[in-house]
Amino acid sequence: QVRLVESGGGLVQAGESLRLSCTGPGGSFSSFAMAWFRQSPGKEREFVAVISWRGTQTEYSDSAEGRFTISRNNAKSTVYLQMNSLQAGDPGLYYCAAYTYGNSWPVSATTLGPNCWGQGTQVTVSS
Repeated sequence: QVRLVESGGGLVQAGESLRLSCTGPGGSFSSFAMAWFRQSPGKEREFVAVISWRGTQTEYSDSAEGRFTISRNNAKSTVYLQMNSLQAGDPGLYYCAAYTYGNSWPVSATTLGPNCWGQGTQVTVSS
């Protein structure tokens, strides 16, 4: 089990941007895919974006495509989620997740895919 620590959440107005960060363990961090999920009150946790272990491949949910960008810096053991044009449907607790069991691609974009999770960082969007 690896420890993942998210940061960067906050309160923004609709149309503004936020960048989330997630720091993982050194060394092994560069060997597995990383993802972001989110959970809004009363809803199930849903996939947002995923990035391969080398950072060369990414996938996004339909709602994130074109507005959000996932990236990683393996030297800093950190994965990012740049969120632009935030909308009323974007608020929630954003979780960082890791697929530490291997470096295959593609990976599952469901909550059954990752085997390690962070505690989440809250994103709130005011209209």
